[in-house]
Amino acid sequence: MPQPERQHPSPGVQVQDGGPTIVFLTVHTAARGRWLARDDNHQWIREAWQEADAWIIGHYMLMPDHLHLFCAPIRLEFSLERWITFWKSRFTKRHHQSAWKWQSLGWHHRMRTAESYAEKLHYVFQNPVRAGLVSKPEDWPFQGKLYDLIWRE
Repeated sequence: MPQPERQHPSPGVQVQDGGPTIVFLTVHTAARGRWLARDDNHQWIREAWQEADAWIIGHYMLMPDHLHLFCAPIRLEFSLERWITFWKSRFTKRHHQSAWKWQSLGWHHRMRTAESYAEKLHYVFQNPVRAGLVSKPEDWPFQGKLYDLIWRE
């Protein structure tokens, strides 16, 4: 029997000893507002992520109404949820746009294999192409990588 689809993300991330903890995270704008993919927001969110140093970010993709990123914990006393709240707050203090709000939480999934990590990376890179925003992933300007998150078993 198929599992019911989750209505809310599960809290927390299980960190395992002896293996990588890389998390795929998606965060939407409230009401799917299409304000995120802009040059100034790209700069501000990168700055907010760099200040929120309890988790590090590998590849990321900003879309008009959501973002995808891969992250890994470096300070375990900060939960994923607490970290997300922190960088959202930092970003909000920079843009001063009262109408720009985030969905309350994000959806996350811990990568369990190198293959699933590679599949999700491909999915993220193809996102602006599937949305009809560019013809090649490398043409989308609102993406990048802050740290190398390498799968090591």
